[in-house]
Amino acid sequence: KSITTIKGKVIPPPVIRIEGYTEDSISFSLKMNTNIKVSGYVVNIYWTFDAHRQERRTLTIEGEKSVQKVGNLTAHTPYEISAWAQTELGDSPLSFVHVVTGGTRPIPPSLKARAINQTAVECTWTGPRDVVYGIFYATSFLELYRSPHNTTTAFHNATVIVQRDEQYLFLVRVMSPYQGPPSDYVVVKMIPDNRLPPRHLHAVLTGKTFAVIKWESPYDSPDQDMLYAVAVKDLVRKTDKIYKVKTRNSTVEYTIKKLEPGGKYHVTVQLGNMSKESSMMINTVPLSAPDALKIIAENDHILLFWKSLALKESNFNESRGYEVLMFDSLVNRTAYLGNTTENFFKVSNLKIGHNYSFAVRARCLYGGQMCGEPATLLYDELGAGEDSSESKMGRSTDVAAIVVPILFLLLVALGAGFVVLYTRHRRLQSSFTAFANSHYSSRLGSAIFSSGDDLGDEDDEAPMITGFSDDVPMVIA
Repeated sequence: KSITTIKGKVIPPPVIRIEGYTEDSISFSLKMNTNIKVSGYVVNIYWTFDAHRQERRTLTIEGEKSVQKVGNLTAHTPYEISAWAQTELGDSPLSFVHVVTGGTRPIPPSLKARAINQTAVECTWTGPRDVVYGIFYATSFLELYRSPHNTTTAFHNATVIVQRDEQYLFLVRVMSPYQGPPSDYVVVKMIPDNRLPPRHLHAVLTGKTFAVIKWESPYDSPDQDMLYAVAVKDLVRKTDKIYKVKTRNSTVEYTIKKLEPGGKYHVTVQLGNMSKESSMMINTVPLSAPDALKIIAENDHILLFWKSLALKESNFNESRGYEVLMFDSLVNRTAYLGNTTENFFKVSNLKIGHNYSFAVRARCLYGGQMCGEPATLLYDELGAGEDSSESKMGRSTDVAAIVVPILFLLLVALGAGFVVLYTRHRRLQSSFTAFANSHYSSRLGSAIFSSGDDLGDEDDEAPMITGFSDDVPMVIA
């Protein structure tokens, strides 16, 4: 290829002069030191935030002389400004100038993105507030940097709707009031139709040794049997168990057995083809508290008594034992007194004038993580200077404490009734004896009774009731 130049005027490059700059803007002027007619300028502003990609902004300016201000830039970032003039003889050579904006360069956002179903991606990130963020995504790096899909938001999270069964690249950056550095890109592969997770996983019922969980299939109406893998991780023992469930039902209910009372478990459910999983936490119900906790005071110590937990907890073994704790309200401190496999415990060295609360529960296992519910009782001493054997006991809720006083009151009332009846009987007997003696004639051997109507009559008439002998019974109606 041969090139022949044409003799003519030389077109000089334009002169670029930086008039000033701030954290997010640069002011510059353009002019040509020639008599050639200039129709305008083309200005490119270049910058890089990393070594892999150079970004650019292009300005087209009309006229021979111009002062321009470019905003929405990033603080403490090197910029290269290049320009050439468009003249009647053609384009001029390029001129270059470099400038660094002021301030402190912002930190790129930290982006996390995950697919929540077949067409939706949830994006969350960290970064400054009171700015506008732009979310950019595409299926390739070339498309991501040349013509990406984008959306804007003023929040730190957004849900983006994309095409199904694709792999996307995501990044986020500040768009206003400045254009900040982009985050690292995140790769998100959309969930295929046959890899959806189970829906609405939750616990229906939780007991001491079992838990009933429930979930829905990924599809509304499965047309074939679906195999689920239920993984149960014991967070206390650090063990794993996997159960398999095969069903065609849209709603699945499954009972996890052989759990520990008071345990902590992490349960995940997914399809047998290792699809996306659903997970939840389960805390089983701890062992109940021992019943009938009582205190018996001796001269220099007290004894704690309680009923065996094995009477109401079928899965409790006496070899596990109990542990006893004591809370001193005066010093606000809880002390561990020890453990025992018996149903009683001796406590000594109690201080006079202190109020103690005792707690008895099934012994904790595996570093104190699986304990029973405590049974508590207050031991309240009368005060300093008195013998602790005269202390008041915590009120027991035993049935005998209620029945015995009631029976004693009934017995006292019954005795008082008998005394009243006997007294009245003696009074009646004395009254009748006195009455009979006053109307009985020992000389005649008979008694005379009058109706009272003939009192005061002079004539001596026969009495209304005639006399009777000693061997005839007397009846008074």
